[in-house]
Amino acid sequence: MPELPEVESARRTVEEGALDREIADVDDSDTWECRPHAPGEIRDALRGRRLVAARRRGKSMWCETSDDGPLLGLHLGMSGRILVTGPDGERTEGGDWLGGRYGGGAERSDRKPEWDRFTITFADGGSLRLFDKRRLGRVRLDPDLDRLGPDAQQVRVGEFRERVGRGTAPVKARLLDQSVVAGVGNLLADETLWQARLDPRRRVDTLDRDELTGLHRALRRATTAAIRRGGVHTGEVVAHRTPGGRCPRCGEEMQRATVGGRTTWWCPAEQV
Repeated sequence: MPELPEVESARRTVEEGALDREIADVDDSDTWECRPHAPGEIRDALRGRRLVAARRRGKSMWCETSDDGPLLGLHLGMSGRILVTGPDGERTEGGDWLGGRYGGGAERSDRKPEWDRFTITFADGGSLRLFDKRRLGRVRLDPDLDRLGPDAQQVRVGEFRERVGRGTAPVKARLLDQSVVAGVGNLLADETLWQARLDPRRRVDTLDRDELTGLHRALRRATTAAIRRGGVHTGEVVAHRTPGGRCPRCGEEMQRATVGGRTTWWCPAEQV
């Protein structure tokens, strides 16, 4: 599913193309994507307002609206993308990488109209759409953000050490817990732990201060690089997470197991 870098690309799409445009209409008729709101409820709350800011914490994205209106939560689900068109019809978009898993398949641009699960139509004729072929995204007013930990890209090292180092869980499971640090998904966790040279199965209570500091540094580095390059699929070790894959640093064959309920790959020679 989209991880922090992909959601950041969707947020930037909204920020760069959809703000300060009057909302003329809203199609919120998809009762699954827009649950628990009844059809027309989001439309009534947004019509006549403007989106004035696009925010993100971890994988969660929301927009502030004008005149003290409600927050508009936009969750991408497994493969969602945000598409924004200008008054001239020019389109920009961001979200889940179009290349599929490691580039094997794509959600191409000739997608079906019914895969647009939520649409804002602006008074200038343009629109904002949530494209979601798998129908696993979510649109809601005033989403609950209290359950989320600090953003993985922004969390300070002291708070990171305190949060991640607490308890006895495997370190990968701890990174995936969105209430601890928000934004880390399966690929970003494996990339971060590979960069930090830590075994994903290590219990967090065995990590010393220096190891936690190094893990924080690796997470910031991996996240920043993924945003800059276009997604978590660009990580240095990601393409090697496959049977027969070898560590791009030392050449050792990658090892596989399930950690925190997720398929996990690491270098048994370097990650200890």
